Amino acid sequence: MTAEERQRAIVGAARRSGAVEVTRLARDLGVAKETVRRDLRVLEAHGLLRRTHGGAYPVESAGFETTLELRATRNVPEKRRIAAAAAELVGEAETIFIDEGFTPQLIAESLPRDRPLTVVTASLTVATTLAPTDNWTVLLLGGRVRGATMATVDHWTAKMLSGFVIDLAFIGANGISREHGLTTPDPAVAEVKRQAVQASRRRVFTGIHTKFGASSFCRFADVPDLDVIVASTSLSTAEAHRYSLQGPQVIRV
Repeated sequence: MTAEERQRAIVGAARRSGAVEVTRLARDLGVAKETVRRDLRVLEAHGLLRRTHGGAYPVESAGFETTLELRATRNVPEKRRIAAAAAELVGEAETIFIDEGFTPQLIAESLPRDRPLTVVTASLTVATTLAPTDNWTVLLLGGRVRGATMATVDHWTAKMLSGFVIDLAFIGANGISREHGLTTPDPAVAEVKRQAVQASRRRVFTGIHTKFGASSFCRFADVPDLDVIVASTSLSTAEAHRYSLQGPQVIRV
């Protein structure tokens, strides 16, 4: 197996399982651990993987995006803490936007139910979760449904969203970095997210530590566009401070 074939196999394994470990890759590929580590460095330099202690996970790109089903199995305790903290930021907002994705779904489940609220979302999962709530109005944006995320996209979705002025938006992304802002692999998804940012008075980004420093294909917002970032303590204090210097409050939970 050539280095190129080996690296292709590593990327494939990471995308199928969501992460790879150096020890297991060395055993499966029949090479030394240092060879695997060298491959991971190359793949990280090419923007295909990001290394962790003892392994790596895939970077989402124009040609690869994880499904909602897989996201619901990865880093779940961290996502639940972030979602609970984000839900406490609703304050006196009467209208909110909830983005597609698993963490936004958890935010929806964590929202207080003690007063009327209007929720706008492109996520079928979020709409289904919230629709039975008494005294709530749930507006599901129309459009083409993406099977990977169970959410609507394209110009129909963005046009409907452009007609609203929303108090608070909970925004997700496939990556966030100080250099490239908030990004996602699909241009159709990026357009919906961009419109949500523009339509909202306050914007809260929620994301686990692996999102930070990552960038994908389509940029839809910049860090200064955000009012609050909610992350976990897996994001270092120093890194959180660097993001706060661009404007948003950073909450670590």
